[in-house]
Amino acid sequence: MSNSTVYEFPLKEKVRNYLRIEQLMSQLKLGAAGQNEGLALYFFEQLFTLLDLFERIDIRTDILKDLDAHEKNLVHWSQLPNIDNDALQHTLRSIINVRDKLKSSKKISAMLRDDKFLASIKQRFAIPGGTCSFDLPNLHYWINRPVTQRQQDLKQWTECFALTEEAISIALSFLRERAAFVRTEATNGFYQGVSEAKNELVRIRCATDIDYFPTLSGNKYRYAIRFMYYSPPDGQSGSVEQNVQFELAAC
Repeated sequence: MSNSTVYEFPLKEKVRNYLRIEQLMSQLKLGAAGQNEGLALYFFEQLFTLLDLFERIDIRTDILKDLDAHEKNLVHWSQLPNIDNDALQHTLRSIINVRDKLKSSKKISAMLRDDKFLASIKQRFAIPGGTCSFDLPNLHYWINRPVTQRQQDLKQWTECFALTEEAISIALSFLRERAAFVRTEATNGFYQGVSEAKNELVRIRCATDIDYFPTLSGNKYRYAIRFMYYSPPDGQSGSVEQNVQFELAAC
């Protein structure tokens, strides 16, 4: 399918957290790569959002369970014929290395909680417009430091997330590769599916030259996909009432 985009809908809270962290990490790096004040403030917004998220969830336990499961699967697959053993062993070593480092690492929020500068500006980011130079002169000073000094700080802060980011990347990679996309039709814009025991993520690929998008409701047992108009035609509801062709992967 040309000119398409993929929507991802988690069926479990664990996967929902993985996807949130993945997106926040992407946004964090975007802010860290910038050289202007606006992107600097964007970086700190994503940083503090990540820290709040890690304070509320026990992501390490979920990741370690997934990495242990992936290790067992790889060991099993290594006994099968026609396996690229070199690639498998490389992946297995990566998983074991990340898992062992994660077990011995400190909690991410604890690593950054002791940073006096971050602690002094964090609360102001929760206030609308609270990051003006008269509110946070220390932040204004930091933004106007030489680029090399700012980049050193940014690298130090982002590296605190590197191990967890790598572990989540491995977990999501295994999850996304569980199932290939299959061409499917939503009758009158509606499709209902039954989840298998292993399903944790529903991926939907749609064309981008259409005026509707998918929504999903459900859980680990069953789910329903409903296509909705972005700009409903005059006199019609928001729901699409025609058959829709799309591609589905239940992972």
